Amino acid sequence: MEEIVLVSIAVIFVVGIFSQWLAWRIQWPSIVIMSIAGLLLGPIFGLFNPQEALGDLYSPLISLAVAIVLFEGSSSLDIREIKGISKSVFRIVTGGAFIAWIAGALAAHFIAGLSLEISFIIGGLFVVTGPTVIIPLLRNAKLKPRIAAVLKWEGIIVDPFGPLLALFAYEVIKVLTTDTLHFDYMLHFFFNAFIAVIFGYVIGMIVSIMVSKGVFPEYLKSPIILAFVLLCFTMAEVVMHETGMLAVTVMGLTLARTKRYVTSIGNVSHFVENISVMLTSTIFILLTASLSRETIAEIFTLPIIGFVLVMLFIVRPLSIWIATIGTELTKAEKTLVSWVAPRGVVALTVSGYFAAILLDDGHEGAEMLTTLTFALVFITVCAHGFTLSPIAKKLGLANNAPPGILIIGSSSFSIALADYLRKLDIPVLISDTSEGRLRGAADKDIPTYHGQILAEHAEFEVDLTPYETILSMTGDNAYNALVSQSYAPEFGYNNTFSLPSGNINKDDPDGITISLRAHLLFAEDAIFTELNRKINTNYSIQSINIQEKNKIVKDTIPEDVTPLLIVKENKTIQVITLRKKFVLDVGDKLVVLKKVQD
Repeated sequence: MEEIVLVSIAVIFVVGIFSQWLAWRIQWPSIVIMSIAGLLLGPIFGLFNPQEALGDLYSPLISLAVAIVLFEGSSSLDIREIKGISKSVFRIVTGGAFIAWIAGALAAHFIAGLSLEISFIIGGLFVVTGPTVIIPLLRNAKLKPRIAAVLKWEGIIVDPFGPLLALFAYEVIKVLTTDTLHFDYMLHFFFNAFIAVIFGYVIGMIVSIMVSKGVFPEYLKSPIILAFVLLCFTMAEVVMHETGMLAVTVMGLTLARTKRYVTSIGNVSHFVENISVMLTSTIFILLTASLSRETIAEIFTLPIIGFVLVMLFIVRPLSIWIATIGTELTKAEKTLVSWVAPRGVVALTVSGYFAAILLDDGHEGAEMLTTLTFALVFITVCAHGFTLSPIAKKLGLANNAPPGILIIGSSSFSIALADYLRKLDIPVLISDTSEGRLRGAADKDIPTYHGQILAEHAEFEVDLTPYETILSMTGDNAYNALVSQSYAPEFGYNNTFSLPSGNINKDDPDGITISLRAHLLFAEDAIFTELNRKINTNYSIQSINIQEKNKIVKDTIPEDVTPLLIVKENKTIQVITLRKKFVLDVGDKLVVLKKVQD
């Protein structure tokens, strides 16, 4: 038995992470790949059933994982993200959620054939979208910040309230179906929900105060905060089932508010985000691999398919368009939001809980909840996962331009490089703290940002969506290194580069390591002062069209030519670094700094 559990856990983690990687490689929504992987392992090939292998640990493990994912999502929220759209977000998570609850319940009753009691329970649950599904989709779609913030905030805020609405409906049913009305049931429900909110807020404040006073050593800070998250969730769950998600969401929101003043809390976010990605992968594998073949077969019945279509094309658009009347959202934004509502982990896990208690209470048709929920989850994940990006581009809410370059530091050379890239229709932005240094870029109509790119507020003032590569090219090595280190998690290590301000001795054994040299720009002698000297004299940035396939360039570049970039036919950019060779294909443009011919 121990070996079975060990193998099951290992397979779940490996397949989950590999699914994320495969989705990245083939540019598919990661949730779709993970769902398919789970179905192949479980009901299709019957290789193993995680629920049977893990036994009593199955549900608690999923619940704790969901708690961490919800905490990560809520702790990443910043009220500045919804500046100008706060009215829309408030309407969607209140009035929109209520309309979706009522309309979804009616659809479950009249289309899927469930009783009214069960319909109002499942209707409350189906208002969720959730960070486990919406955030991976937003990451792939590269939406503009404004519309991405609406979808992100809706998913995170509504996610814990879906189970509470379902639980509220269940309590109402208990009151209405008893011979004597016991309104203490309702008082008990609201009191326990309030206690969950208090748990989340108090624990969040305790953690914030302890971190600000340096109670935790730096290396233990992330694990201790994670332990508090699990404690907060468990305490709320003990008081009343399904309130733990509300508690950890409130805790995350509390820390999100305080981390603006307690900087060190923000340093934990990358650790928790990595844990969240891993857990999201494994949760979907666990849930889909545990489904039975009978459940999969029941999905393709007319009532279930009809219910899902009504939820997609009537309930969701109706709730959004009504809720956002008179708000800041444009018609295009309303159209996209009204389409995107993928359900995920919370709906799957909580529906199983309600199916069990409703069957115990003798409600007929409760066994259909799992099938109905999985149908909605899988179809919405596939439908929205594959259509979000193209629809967003069609509506002008996503970035259609080729991957751009963010340049830190305005100088004669960086302005010349940016101007050349702009003429190739490649998005470029120059950031500098000096308005005077930016004047040359502004004169050439190059987009600029005047401010400190390392400041926290820059995240909300600069739309980084169009840019996939960052070049730090100031005259300060330390500053360049700090920029690269700060933005590596967002841009990726392989897309983060810096320009040395002084000579690099390649023969110095104690100098820069090979791994770091790979991310220093251009060539050994291509330093800040030399590049600017050349661009200010008789050198210019030019391109060489490549006619020979797979030509490998190594130590064949003339001394007066400095290779800078390779522009592919699809306008993607390959930055040339201190690596000694690079490969060119037919149709490529080799961008170089070259002496102007007299």
